[in-house]
Amino acid sequence: MRPDVSLSRLVVTNFRSYARAELALDGRPVVFVGDNGAGKTNLLEAVSLLSPGRGMRGVPFAEVARDTGDGGWAVAATLETNLGETRIGTGLPAGDNAKARTRLVKIDGEQASSAGVLASLCRVVWLTPAMDRLFVEGASERRRFFDRLVMGFDPAHGTRVNAYDKAMRERNRLLSDDVRDVSWLAALEDQMATHGVAVAAARVEALGRMRAAIEAGHDAHFPRADLGLEGELEADLGAGAAAVDVEDQFKSRLAATRARDAGAGRTLSGPHRSDLTVRHIAKDREARACSTGEQKALLIGIMLANARLLAARGTPPLVLLDEIAAHLDEERRHALFDEILGLKLQAFMTGTEPSLFDGLGGRAQTFRIADGAVGPTDQE
Repeated sequence: MRPDVSLSRLVVTNFRSYARAELALDGRPVVFVGDNGAGKTNLLEAVSLLSPGRGMRGVPFAEVARDTGDGGWAVAATLETNLGETRIGTGLPAGDNAKARTRLVKIDGEQASSAGVLASLCRVVWLTPAMDRLFVEGASERRRFFDRLVMGFDPAHGTRVNAYDKAMRERNRLLSDDVRDVSWLAALEDQMATHGVAVAAARVEALGRMRAAIEAGHDAHFPRADLGLEGELEADLGAGAAAVDVEDQFKSRLAATRARDAGAGRTLSGPHRSDLTVRHIAKDREARACSTGEQKALLIGIMLANARLLAARGTPPLVLLDEIAAHLDEERRHALFDEILGLKLQAFMTGTEPSLFDGLGGRAQTFRIADGAVGPTDQE
């Protein structure tokens, strides 16, 4: 039986290592098997671009075009939900427009105003090998990771984050250029306060949902994580302060710190500096102090809790797991596969060895990838 949300077709054109590839999908989890560099992750990246943003690699859109192509690229997919079928297309046109900062998005053949519309169609979450260091590097990656989880509950969250960032960049530019137009600065700070408090409020609400889901749906194979948020606005809202009061306080703080921010060359207060904190509950240890294997297991546990929440709301995500099985023992691999199947998720997974996915048997579609080409599927 097809999941509530799944892709039935995926086509990539002039995308990374592919001149063209087309996949017919039946709703089962999807496994891409092949050597390193064969092009497995490129297909996961294509799926990730069915959501807002720059996808799982986070690179400029022009960089995903095939080296020997015409500078343009396209990803097309057919999304199946309980409401019916939706055709999604995204990409950059060839020629001069291929260096554009933004991509085109079409829904059922009609051009959308922005990629933000994708957030309301399907949720896409991912774990990649690069995220193995999520807990030991800077706050920015943890913040982006959590904001993507928040978007699953609140599709407009990404739009508000972008609006806040845009107003902040303009304020930083004025301060850097020594423009002291008080009215202009105040207008930008008002936008920052409005969008910033909305961003922080969505994070606080999502945090409460995630903590409850982790507690209620604990899987013994993946350690429970205690999640928290460090940030001025999030702390005020979490303590019960009214949003309008937090907005006023933030606006006043921004006005009072213009000279400080001008000297620093950036805004030093706001939700753009917030951080996600994670503790291993059983060991009462910060995630950054845990072993690499423990950190991986914590991440998987967080991702599964998020997927359970979204599935319960009737909006299960597409799940992208790059080289996920290689760093898990057999017991944890089987537990992960069983959870994915139990939640009726269409997960896209990559690996170098077919044996890593033996626990799935015929419950998954397997594609063999070699030299940027998709081979026959497993017919089990």
